[in-house]
Amino acid sequence: MSASTAFWYASRATGIVALLLLTAVLVLGMMVNRQGRLPGLPRFAVTSLHRNLSLLSVAFIAVHVLTAVLDSYVSFPATAGVVPFDLMLAMIVTSLLRGRLNRVLWRAIHLLAYLSWPVAFAHSIGSSQDLQHGWLLYLAVGCALVVVAATGWRLAQAARQVPRAARVAAVYAKHTAGDEPTRQTRETV
Repeated sequence: MSASTAFWYASRATGIVALLLLTAVLVLGMMVNRQGRLPGLPRFAVTSLHRNLSLLSVAFIAVHVLTAVLDSYVSFPATAGVVPFDLMLAMIVTSLLRGRLNRVLWRAIHLLAYLSWPVAFAHSIGSSQDLQHGWLLYLAVGCALVVVAATGWRLAQAARQVPRAARVAAVYAKHTAGDEPTRQTRETV
């Protein structure tokens, strides 16, 4: 391996790892939904895992873009990597500031993940001949299948969820129904 091919290998390797990490982040984000839990893990662990995988994916994307720019074999402007990196950074920064941001604004920015994954996947398949055949193609197809399955599961979960207004009414009804016997018991004593 020469110095000129080192950047090429580094760019390919970090791109593949970034695709795997982005897939894991997206799927984990879809799986935790409102409850923020996964079987066997407390909420804070799932949140930390999601955040750390996100940060790690941004690091791999940054190295991927840097090594692609430094590679003499590939020719593209350095600014081509700015938009995807900025989108990922916006999602991470807003997640870190989630408690201080308007929920609607946070959600709108965070939903960019659903758009950024297909863009990253298309970039992977379209820009690299490596991912167009062999085991890397199977890896990419596996990532796509996992995302499709998680998306289907998430949509099914959302369809089964009771709308917020109905949840509030149900909790209120349950709470007031639970208090009635207590009042009757107090009055009879």
